[in-house]
Amino acid sequence: MNKKFLSLSLLFFICQGIFAQSIIGFKPGNAGAQLELEAQFESRLKAENLDNWMKRLSAEPHWVGTEYGKKNAEWMADQFRSWGYDTQIETYHILFPYPKVRELELLSPEAYRAKLTAVPVDGDPYTAQGEALLPSYNAFSTDGEVEAELVFVNYGIPQDYEELEKLGIDVKGKIVIAKYYGSWRGIKPKLAAEKGAIGCIIYSDPEDDGYVRGDVYPEGAFKNKTGVQRGSVMDMPLYPGDVLTPGYAAKKDAKRLDRKDAPTITKIPVLPISYEDALPLLSALKGPVAPDSWKGGLPITYHVGPGPARVRIKLEFDWNITPAYNVIAKLKGSTYPDQWVMRGNHHDAWVHGANDPVSGMVAVMEEARVIGELAKQGKRPKRTIVYAAWDAEEPGLIGSTEWVEDHEKELQAKLVAYINTDSNGRGFFGAGGSHTLQAMVTEVAEAVKDPQTGVSIKERRIARQLTGGGNDRFELSALGSGSDYTPFIQHAGIASLNIGFGGENAGGEYHTIYDTYPHYTRFKDPGFAYGVALANTAGRIVLRMANADVLPFEFKQWHSTVAGYLDEVMKETESMRKAVERHNGLVEKKSFALAADPLENVAPPKKKKEIPFLDFSPLQNSLSKLGKRIEELESLNPESLPVEKQKALNAALQGTEQVLTDLSGLPRRPWFRHQLYAPGFYTGYGVKTLPGVREAIEQENWEEAQEEIVKLSETFDKMEKQVSTLISLSR
Repeated sequence: MNKKFLSLSLLFFICQGIFAQSIIGFKPGNAGAQLELEAQFESRLKAENLDNWMKRLSAEPHWVGTEYGKKNAEWMADQFRSWGYDTQIETYHILFPYPKVRELELLSPEAYRAKLTAVPVDGDPYTAQGEALLPSYNAFSTDGEVEAELVFVNYGIPQDYEELEKLGIDVKGKIVIAKYYGSWRGIKPKLAAEKGAIGCIIYSDPEDDGYVRGDVYPEGAFKNKTGVQRGSVMDMPLYPGDVLTPGYAAKKDAKRLDRKDAPTITKIPVLPISYEDALPLLSALKGPVAPDSWKGGLPITYHVGPGPARVRIKLEFDWNITPAYNVIAKLKGSTYPDQWVMRGNHHDAWVHGANDPVSGMVAVMEEARVIGELAKQGKRPKRTIVYAAWDAEEPGLIGSTEWVEDHEKELQAKLVAYINTDSNGRGFFGAGGSHTLQAMVTEVAEAVKDPQTGVSIKERRIARQLTGGGNDRFELSALGSGSDYTPFIQHAGIASLNIGFGGENAGGEYHTIYDTYPHYTRFKDPGFAYGVALANTAGRIVLRMANADVLPFEFKQWHSTVAGYLDEVMKETESMRKAVERHNGLVEKKSFALAADPLENVAPPKKKKEIPFLDFSPLQNSLSKLGKRIEELESLNPESLPVEKQKALNAALQGTEQVLTDLSGLPRRPWFRHQLYAPGFYTGYGVKTLPGVREAIEQENWEEAQEEIVKLSETFDKMEKQVSTLISLSR
């Protein structure tokens, strides 16, 4: 081997070492120290802490307003203080309905009174806590007593009502029964009311969530015949948070709407039931046999109705103003104390909540413990880290929303990013959020090992994507709603993430009395290996955001993602146009055939209104100009700037996500300000990207669609100016 080859080999390995120490946002000289800090952080995480804390937090039911919920908040606050955090409990006073009367009866053709009670199971003493367990109900259903014929509406989503229309079935004046799944539960009564129904029943079909999927609890993880999923049916696509204080904090002396004027309370009574209680109701239906795709796992022929099944629902609630306790813990930064990185998870549950939310909450606590321990040893983060344990998430993201509305201006001035978790399980890494954070999250996912396979959590996720016919890229999903990131990103314009593990922890415990410590440790994450993996992953993200020389936002992948959204919308619009043209062409042929045969006594089909031309050029031009500026920005090396220049650049980067918001909000729901991501008006949790434009097109509101195209292009123009500022500060 000659000397020249040895020199080249040595150079190759040196370059490899330098490359391995490269982290987005860090100077080369600081990257190694950051990786060493993260290694120390990871080595101190202890699964036994998660185990012990879950036993403590989920020992008793603790929905918002309970004494045990308050005790949990106070206990967590004490833990954070012991780890060196300046901690306080911030209390809000929110409307929370508690069920007082729940009655459901089948009146004819036979009589049946629903049990509405889940049974305790052997080996799980938590399920036998009797009256301490929260009755099954849907929060923010209206009060009422209704009686009518029953109609089965499958999942109760828009396409199901299109199918009913084809069958000639109208739900006006009827009570509908819908399956859980297919969409967020709150969409089901919302749509039913819009279609004229006077009541709504929601049940878990065993095909989706019961014995068809596997053994039921306690033998297996899935829902037994008496299990009922609780949950909110608040119309959160209008706004989340306290229903009586939209857009402002629910403080003790806040001015409140009259309850009858609160638009997010359902218009009709809604009640969730078990598949044991659903079976007699569905068995009594006649009418058309349900389409094949509607049929579930019960041992019956599924009919649609209406009738002859006739049912009565009676619901009454205590509508009380209830305290919600948010735990807020701060660790002051050493260099940039007025720039914050925030990490949160909720602590309230519908019943015991071992999985939802405690599995995520204990991971938050463990990462906070270790970061606090490192800070005491002189490794204090550069930026202030804020940990939050939110209350009242379950009834409608209330605790976090009230806190954000209360502190909005301060957060917009200081908060760099919000990292959220909720429940956690075993399996694959899932991540959604602001696409400016995609590059950073990808690097973290490369650094964390999957506890089951030993490969990185990025590799394992990509392997799953390829197995399912997907691509080989690690990408963040877009955020809709359903957890506490919503007020941060979609109202205040704060860059946000929502992360967790799952995919190998299926079960039927969600929002039931069976979401307990024994269920979780048997079926969800035995040994808490993935709880530690979550703490490791989220903790590294927090530490990188807190310690970066230049905040690790990256815009090239962001631009590519947004351009993809625009391409989707344009293609969908063209597909709609072609579908209308095909329909109208067939109508013309059919009409001609009918006119040629006077004996054919059939009404000719009607033409559909043609889709007008939409001018997408403002968006295309704005995105094209923005793309060129982003290429210029990405060619610079701001990590090498002097510290004072980095401070100015970081201040500008901190507010970048806010540029993507508009104070006027989305049409008919001004609380949602983000112009790229929002929950769909009829999808609930499900995201709609470029929501103003996309939903106007889907609703065939063409004038509004053109207006939203112009509005979104103006948002991209603002983003171009922001990127230009970043370029000037990066030189």
